[in-house]
Amino acid sequence: MTDIPPLPALGRRIMVLGLSNSGKSTLTVALSARLGVPAVHLDQLQHLPNTNWEVRPEAEFAALHDDAITTDAWIIDGSYSRLMPQRLARATGIIVLTDSLVTRYRRYFTRTLFQKTRAGALEGGQDR
Repeated sequence: MTDIPPLPALGRRIMVLGLSNSGKSTLTVALSARLGVPAVHLDQLQHLPNTNWEVRPEAEFAALHDDAITTDAWIIDGSYSRLMPQRLARATGIIVLTDSLVTRYRRYFTRTLFQKTRAGALEGGQDR
């Protein structure tokens, strides 16, 4: 296992990457609270609030994304690879989460069946 650097070594613009249900949003919220840095959930920028994950127009999403990454500090969860080059150019640290498929499925079913609220959910509470 690789040595884990101290949290401040990641800087104040951190990308959190991982597969679906790997814990990206939960970690982003925890890091945001710990470091006093705004959390940005790319799913919330990509999708319209108060909908069942209706996608924003691409230009609107790209503008929201670019506005978010031009600030001095952020912790962003999500991939959206088409906009990743801009984020990589500004990021001071990257965290990649890996979990087993079984763990991710367990989280998905827990989220779907039991969680009323969760980190990174769309405003309005609609979730798949």
